[in-house]
Formats: sequence, C-alpha cells, structure tokens
Amino acid sequence: MPTQEKMDSVEALKERLGTAKSAVLTEYRGLSVQQLSDLRKQLKGAAAEYKVVKNRLARLAVKGSALDALGAHLKGPTGLVFTKQDPVAVAKALQAFVRTNPQLQIKLGLVEGRVVQPAELKALADLPSKEQLRSQIVGAVQGPMAQLVSLLQAPLRELVYVLDARARARRSRPEAGLLITT
Repeated sequence: MPTQEKMDSVEALKERLGTAKSAVLTEYRGLSVQQLSDLRKQLKGAAAEYKVVKNRLARLAVKGSALDALGAHLKGPTGLVFTKQDPVAVAKALQAFVRTNPQLQIKLGLVEGRVVQPAELKALADLPSKEQLRSQIVGAVQGPMAQLVSLLQAPLRELVYVLDARARARRSRPEAGLLITT
C-alpha cells in the first residue's frame, strides 16, 4: 500500500519531468557522494538537474508522459538527468564528467521525444552549442554580404581614384589639365 510520502514523491517527480525536453538515465554505482555533488554542480551549469530515483516510483512518474519510453530501462541504481533547455549542453556536461569519472554509466537518453543510445549522446555532445552554431551562421551570411558591398562600392572607388589621379596630374603639370584627349 503506497504511503502518502511516496505518493507526494511521485507527484513532485511528475511535475519536474512534465516540462522536461530531455532526460538521461545513468547508473551511478561506484561514485562517491562528493563525485555526485560535483556532477550536480556541472549539470546545474548546463541548466539540468540530477536526481537519484527509486525505479518503481520513477516508473509511476513517467507513466503516460512524454518520458514513458524510459520506464522499461529503470533498473539498478538509477540517476535521472533532466532539462527544459538545450540537450546538447547536458550531453557535453555528462561527457565531460564521464571522462574524469568513468564509473558513471550512461544507460539511455530521451531527447525531444526520441530515444537515444549512449553513443548517440556522445555524438550529440560533440556538436557545437546553439550559440556557436548561431555565430557560424552569422559569419556565413555576413561574409558574402560584405563581399557584395565591396563589389558594389568598387566602381565608385575606382572613379574616385581616377579623379584623384587626374587632380594630381593637374597640380604637377597645370598645362596637362587643359588638354582633353579622346
């Protein structure tokens, strides 16, 4: 029979997961409390949250939600990473942590409704961030536009150079300015 505390825990987890864009299941076996605390700090920097969950309660919380596909994989000691924002930043933070703490096992992820394997999460972590992509797009658009502006200004610039050269020639030889040749 479920206790009120467990029902409250399931409801609180449902609320947190209700607006999550992405979630990742991890196995934290072998990590110390300090390492888990470091992981939480890194994930907080990526606008994500890490929660150690009881599998049975987590299954109840994800049932009927967008994260329902994770329910079947809730086995063993499970930590749940979830975010409402950029999944790439979360994948990067997890991969950075796994490099220094290989005990953390990534089981499975759910990114914007799609189930992804650990290898796909690693590939996602290798992608540039949204900000980097935006700056690359701006650079790609700005380059040709700058070339077009330069190209459109070239005839005007050439005309100014010709007129300037003509004025210099007049100053150096006043009689040359009176002759017009065709």
